[in-house]
Amino acid sequence: MHGRHRRGRGRCAPGFGGRRFPSREEWLRALEEYQRDLEQEVADVADVIRRLRETPSETATV
Repeated sequence: MHGRHRRGRGRCAPGFGGRRFPSREEWLRALEEYQRDLEQEVADVADVIRRLRETPSETATV
């Protein structure tokens, strides 16, 4: 049996159910979801920064 690899062919955009070219509406929906994820991540980072600023710093003693 000869194993052939198809490189660079048949690739589809991730998250689009195997379709090679997502529609405009699918792109918009995916990008809006991605934006919401990024906004949540920014909020999480801001929360960690706020907590670090509010917490007194601990100095390590040996």
